[in-house]
Amino acid sequence: MNIKVLKILTAVFFAALFFYGEIALFSLTYFSLFLFASFRALQSTGRKRTRLILILSYFMVMVVQIVFYLQVVAGYENWMEHPFRKLFAVLLMLLPIIISRYVAVGKYAELYLPSFHETMTISFSEMLEFSNHLEQNIAAIKKNGESLSTDNFKEIMDDLPRHDSFNYVNSGSLTEEYFRVAEANMNDLGIYIIISNTGTAASEIISVFTQKQFNHASLAFDAKLQTTVSYNGGEHIYPPGLNREMVDLFYKKSDASILIYRLPVTYEQKRAAIDKIQRLNQEGSAYNILGLLINQSYKPNIMYCSQFVYHILNHIGAAYFEPLNTIKPTDFVEKDYFRKLEFVAELKAEK
Repeated sequence: MNIKVLKILTAVFFAALFFYGEIALFSLTYFSLFLFASFRALQSTGRKRTRLILILSYFMVMVVQIVFYLQVVAGYENWMEHPFRKLFAVLLMLLPIIISRYVAVGKYAELYLPSFHETMTISFSEMLEFSNHLEQNIAAIKKNGESLSTDNFKEIMDDLPRHDSFNYVNSGSLTEEYFRVAEANMNDLGIYIIISNTGTAASEIISVFTQKQFNHASLAFDAKLQTTVSYNGGEHIYPPGLNREMVDLFYKKSDASILIYRLPVTYEQKRAAIDKIQRLNQEGSAYNILGLLINQSYKPNIMYCSQFVYHILNHIGAAYFEPLNTIKPTDFVEKDYFRKLEFVAELKAEK
């Protein structure tokens, strides 16, 4: 397609967005630009740390874009009374391109990203894939529109400074009492996998993009779930990373639910799992906020919840499926092709 035609189509799209776009379409466009820019960054030949920093920058830009729209534009019933607010929201879409352009033209940059001209001249197959992704996410956002509330984004923004994608920020959060209880249940030759739909801000926003109802995974070593553990944000009490979890605190909304499964293991495997978690607790950890994009991290102990659960199962030789890119919590159930799991119970919030 001619570059001139693409520029005209882009201008038409921006104009249509200005006059007719609302929160769903703006959020979808911001997210799609973030995915596209991040994909280009991953395809570059720069150092891993540089690429991760760039992707994190794109993520922060996307969050700022959506929060700006929610706070400044969406609060007015008639946006025509303040047209420059919405115009600025449209212009904010250029930020990822500007960042890419800045990195690309730097003489001593370690990473080379495409210029605006190169970005616009994408292939037909890329356009088709991009279009399919847009269609899927439009349906997801319409279905989960409540997840894009101002309160949810505020909570995510307030929590971001506590995270670190390159250094361990959590160490020793699991106490000796936790491991005492875990070891007291060694005769129960099973590890419990908990898949939950908790209603937290992070869970609700993640559900928009995963299109799954359950968006958190944990594991425990006892049937009463007193040893539930996972990677999480620490509930503003502990640093993000490896933390103990109380099942009673999972019910953040009226329709929250928890699915509990038991995976039979040997005594040696259960012992190895507890020992591995003890080492993680001593070495340090951090929550992988880039986990929705890439299934890798800068350091081995930087993970997200389902990545952690799979890591433990794989370490002890009890993993029963091969992951693709990112590991979703629902993968533990949906990919149990050989029926390794034993269903235990479903717990729901009391109404």
